[in-house]
Parts: sequence; C-alpha cells; structure tokens
Amino acid sequence: MVSDATTRIQRVRDQLATLDTDLLLVGPSADLRWLVGYHALALERLTLLLVPADGEPTLVTPRLETPRAQQAGVADHARIVDYGETDDPIALVAKLVGPVHGAVAVQDRLWTAFTLALQQALDVSEWRPGSDVLGPLRLVKDAEEIAALHAVGAAIDEVHAQVPQWLRPGRTEREVGRDIAEAIREHHHEVNFVIVASGPNGASPHHETGDRVLQEGDAVVVDIGGTMDGYCSDETRNYVLGIADPAYAALHETLETAQQAAVEVAGPGVTAEAVDAAARGLLTEHGYGEQFLHRTGHGIGVEEHEAPWIVAGNDQVLTAGMAFSIEPGIYVRDTHGARIEDIVVVTEDGVDSCNHRPRHLVEVQP
Repeated sequence: MVSDATTRIQRVRDQLATLDTDLLLVGPSADLRWLVGYHALALERLTLLLVPADGEPTLVTPRLETPRAQQAGVADHARIVDYGETDDPIALVAKLVGPVHGAVAVQDRLWTAFTLALQQALDVSEWRPGSDVLGPLRLVKDAEEIAALHAVGAAIDEVHAQVPQWLRPGRTEREVGRDIAEAIREHHHEVNFVIVASGPNGASPHHETGDRVLQEGDAVVVDIGGTMDGYCSDETRNYVLGIADPAYAALHETLETAQQAAVEVAGPGVTAEAVDAAARGLLTEHGYGEQFLHRTGHGIGVEEHEAPWIVAGNDQVLTAGMAFSIEPGIYVRDTHGARIEDIVVVTEDGVDSCNHRPRHLVEVQP
C-alpha cells in the first residue's frame, strides 16, 4: 500500500471523534487493505480490525492467518491478537472491546453472520455503517494515491496498445482475452477483468468473454482492468476488424463527442450528476438516450467500483482528489455496442486523465 497506515489510522480516529463514534470494526475488504495494507482472506473464521477512538488498534485473526498478517506489516500499526480453532472469536472481540458508551461503526461488507453475532455480544446503543467513517477518507485521494492511479493507468494504456495484434477473424473472444490477460500480468498487474465483446455481444455492457468467433467487419468492445501496487485500472476502447460500417463509425463519433463533453464539464465545484448529464444529454439529443444503459462513471481506487458515482440524482459536489471513470456507451440490441472509458482525477481547475490512448475507433487491418 502506498501510504502510511499510521496516518490513515489517525484520520479514522479523527473521523470517529467527529461522528461521536467509539469504535470502527473492519473485516476482510478493500477498507482493510486501504487502512493497513493487509489483504485478509474472507473466511468462515473471523478476521476483524478494531480501531477505537482512543487506544491501540487491534487485529483479531485466526492463528493460522497470523503469519500473513505479520508479513503484511500489520504489527507495525496494530496489536495482533489471534485465536485457536476451538476458541470463540466473537467472545474474544467482546472481551477486547469492553463497555461501549457511544456508537459502533461496522465496515459495510462484513458478513451478516458476523455482524449479527457481534450485535448480540456487544452492548451497543447505536450501530452505524462503516462507510460513514471510511467513505469520506477514501473518497479524496492523496498525492501518493493519485500517482499510483496514473501509474496503473499508463500500464493499462500499454496493454490496449497491443490489442489490435490479437484481433483477427477466426479467433474467439476467449483466445483474445487470454492474450490480453497475459499482457496485463506482464505489465505488473493482477488481472481484475477482461471483456472482449464482439459483434452483437458488444450490446451487453458486462458481456462475459466467450467462444464467439470474430468475423470480418465486427465491432469489438475491449474493456480491461487490473490492480498494480494496490490500485486499479479500468479502460475501454473500440475496434473494428477491417473497415467500419458507416453507421457504426457515425455512432462512435457521437460517443467520442459525448465522452469529451463530460470530461470538459468535470471539475471541482461541479456535481456528479452534472457530469452524467453532459454525456447523457448529448447522446439523447442524437437519438441514443435509450441506448445508454448505465451511469456515466464510478469512482476507482483500491476497488474497481467505489464512490463517487457519476449518475443522475447524485448531487455530491466534486472536489480535488476524487477519481472516477467517464464511460458513456451506446448499445444497439442484437447488433453492436461501443463504450469509451478513461479514469480521471479532479484537480484544482478541472480533471487530469490517467489514460492517454487515442479514443477514436481503431480499424484493424489484416
């Protein structure tokens, strides 16, 4: 993880004080990775980080996982208390926590079974979502996080630069996807996802790369992303095998204009929904409104999808340090689709893009 966990823990303490909350409980999750750099396994055995408003943070972990926690450096920032196979971890947490006079925040994605057991074991008058504490802290990236997003964005750019060599009639989406995944790994990424959606499959935004054979004239949507040094990439470009059909070329040109319109609107003081409206309004004006099926973007950081959500109805005001995708799409059922996606970071006077590949339609010649 790129930033000092001690600093992040102190920021959590400050946020707990602001919210008049006594304790934050964090299980295996992106929140735990962000906070102390530990990629804990989500097991039937409880792993839980206790961060009190006052006092030492404590990681409760199964004894067989203690070496992994130590290797991740958790002991530099928190006490590690482990338990054996026949011990009761919920009772151990209750003993460590003791009396609670204020609220307790629970990380949003802690398994329900653990949350319910903790609620029965702890005498707490108010429970609140952990995102109340961690959400504002993760939302605005610091300088090191922004540098990490630019680095991982540049790496995925290099993978997209190689994509045309793998797109040939007669190959399957799956074969192309395997080549892309290997290139992602070669560029020091863990593979998060690879979408290769050819022809009519391009009309499904989350198409699962399959066995369809690529054909001359196919439009192909390629959406790929991975994780490098704890931070995620996500980039989408569109390709055609041979010469593009004029109607598809015109569709793509409109999409480029809509994506650029959203980029130009984005910046500090602008609402998330205003960025969505910039892309959506232009596509609607050109008759594609009903074929734009999803929000314009999502936040990104230690997770592929996190706040802020760039969508109608979200009046959150953007501030410097927020990072998110801008990815309008057009999806023509049973025919083809197109999506252009870049990751941007809000600056003091606009946004900087983490991706720098050309956004135009690429015609792949044999």
